Amino acid sequence: MIITRTPYRLSFFGGGTDYPTWYEREGGAVLSTTIDKYCYVSVRHLPPFFSNKHRVVWSHVETVQSVSEILHPAVREGLRMLDFGDDHGLEIHHQGDLPARAGMGSSSAFAVGLLQALSAYRGQMIDKHELALRAVELEHERLQENVGTQDQFAAAYGGLNTIEFRRGGEIRVDPVTISPERVHELERHLLLFYTGTSRLSSDVAADVVANLGQRREVLTRMRSMVDQAVALLNSSENLDEFGRMLHEAWSLKRKLSTRIASDTVEDVYRKAMRAGALGGKLLGAGSSGFMVFYVPEKRQDAVRRTLSSYLQVPFGFESEGSRVIYYGSRAPELDGFASADDRARPPTRRRSPAAARASL
Repeated sequence: MIITRTPYRLSFFGGGTDYPTWYEREGGAVLSTTIDKYCYVSVRHLPPFFSNKHRVVWSHVETVQSVSEILHPAVREGLRMLDFGDDHGLEIHHQGDLPARAGMGSSSAFAVGLLQALSAYRGQMIDKHELALRAVELEHERLQENVGTQDQFAAAYGGLNTIEFRRGGEIRVDPVTISPERVHELERHLLLFYTGTSRLSSDVAADVVANLGQRREVLTRMRSMVDQAVALLNSSENLDEFGRMLHEAWSLKRKLSTRIASDTVEDVYRKAMRAGALGGKLLGAGSSGFMVFYVPEKRQDAVRRTLSSYLQVPFGFESEGSRVIYYGSRAPELDGFASADDRARPPTRRRSPAAARASL
């Protein structure tokens, strides 16, 4: 059995410039961090005692005879992408600390965690950059989703990073190298709330993508705020300016599509600002889900009281990114469960993570 743990992310600045239709011509960048809330994916061989060939457990339980019958699109296409067939069965489980379709990069975190688990199942190690690129391929090309390119890299790498999207398609991830005290200062000023609704981000993103060509001035300013925010974090200036920048960025984001801010989101934002928040934003493509606010510590109790009808989610930053947290390397053929085709082939040697690292 293989189990992977992949973090969700908070995106602060630059969202919208990470769509390929924009950055391949104009370039883009985002500032984001991953947090200590995760999605877990497990993959194991399904022994041949059952009437079904594959079992996939998510919000539904699927028992099917072939990969082509799997309803979960990312699982089905991920297996096809990595050339998994039906020669022996698989059981795949997905669990998450946060709800899906709520703006925390959950779909990309799942794609990253799934591909890492499937690669590890085959005894293969994959570096963070290649893992992110494969997740982009799965979501953009295989699934044809209207999603950006930041979430896959945030989930794979982990940490507080700038992610630069260069003209022509090259992508670079750079950690924000500031003191732990400064990171903790930022962390202490952020409050995360769940509005209690979810949506398909791809639907909202499609409207955003359609308007990108008409929003050049907005997107150019959103890109420049990434450098401005990093400079602020790297200085000794009062960090409250970070909150005011979030407010500006939220005002800009709302100009990308009329579907970004629902009445509920607008109401939550107004209440938080009146209670003392300096700025905030809806996370993800828009319409609903999680909202984050920058709030001076002396005003945080007031904001919590004002938004008491919504669930506050305590969190901390994390820096590991997607990783294998359990690796049971015993191959199916060693258990006597291999198919006739498998028995006709020489067994594949599965290396432990320590042995794999030693060979690099």
